[in-house]
Amino acid sequence: MLGSKSIISFEDARAKAKRKLPRMIFDFIEGSAGREIASDRNSEIFNDIFLKSKVLAEIKDPKLNSKFLNYSFDFPFGIAPMGMCDLAWPGADKNLAETAKKFNIPLCVSTAASSSLEDLKKWGKDQTWFQLYVNGPTQDAWTLVDRAKAAEYKTLILTVDVPVVSRRVRDLRNGFIVPFKIGLKQFVDFSLHPHWSLSTLFKGIPEPKNFRHGSENRFDRNASRAGANWEFLDALREKWKGNLIVKGIMDTDDASRVQNAGVDAIWVSNHGGRQLDSSPPALSALPKIRNTVGPNMPIIFDSGARNGEDVVKALALGANFVMLGRPIMMALAASSKKGLNDYLSLLKDEIGVVMAQLGINDLEKISGDVLYDGISKNIR
Repeated sequence: MLGSKSIISFEDARAKAKRKLPRMIFDFIEGSAGREIASDRNSEIFNDIFLKSKVLAEIKDPKLNSKFLNYSFDFPFGIAPMGMCDLAWPGADKNLAETAKKFNIPLCVSTAASSSLEDLKKWGKDQTWFQLYVNGPTQDAWTLVDRAKAAEYKTLILTVDVPVVSRRVRDLRNGFIVPFKIGLKQFVDFSLHPHWSLSTLFKGIPEPKNFRHGSENRFDRNASRAGANWEFLDALREKWKGNLIVKGIMDTDDASRVQNAGVDAIWVSNHGGRQLDSSPPALSALPKIRNTVGPNMPIIFDSGARNGEDVVKALALGANFVMLGRPIMMALAASSKKGLNDYLSLLKDEIGVVMAQLGINDLEKISGDVLYDGISKNIR
């Protein structure tokens, strides 16, 4: 019943998360680069995309299952890689892994996860993919690749749009650094949110566990990640025999070169607006990249999708699969595992409703034909 749901919209999840989280943590999750224009545009552009309703169609139970690479998922969406998820709520990483397994959707495990890549693979089984940052010395990245192989990950995601971490004004203003240093301002902020603070302290302050060596954590959030270059990609393709995805593509020339490097999928994303504030909306790049790489190249999309209609629009514009980040963190912060379950169920229901309005029963029927002719000039 509707009344039993803790979350009935993304906006609902965001509002609850904002009440529960210390400002520093909420701003870390929601914040973006610079003036946050790119982040705003990512979401706003979905409002300019119109879908073509069709009437009198024979509507049955919609088929939402999706085949991507050598996987069969129950839905066309998954969970994007996000660092330090346990900041949203203690145990978030484990909740993500177990819920992804329950819904049969992929969970992308960040290099900067609050839990080790081995633990996340154990919790999530075959639903887990590993996302690689070349953070600091290149040898550290190769060590992570070896660990992912030993843990039996089948899919590796190389993120390439963070040569350096951008200036995120909210984090600078709030004094957000990793590892945490708590001054008077942060102490007051945490004191005003005792439920989160006491629960987090009880479980232990989250840290990027993949960088822990004995008693020392060597993660440097601001270290250069420029080791992810074309030579590294070629070497990674040679070494990694499983699925290889490159994340952070916004340019058609880059898309062609990545495709020619022999990757298995391209991930169109502007990092949710967290890197280049003057980036165009990721959705505007999606059809251009689809036209460039052709109809058979698998494409993942993220950046700005918030609900089921957004997922359908991204699929119609050329994506094969859609990943979500901030909404997942907001749902976890709002109501922990129940919030995550409610939000993913919401996405499923919304996609089914939209498909009914479009007069289609099968996800594979979603194409550019469902777009209304008067779409935004930014998408053409």
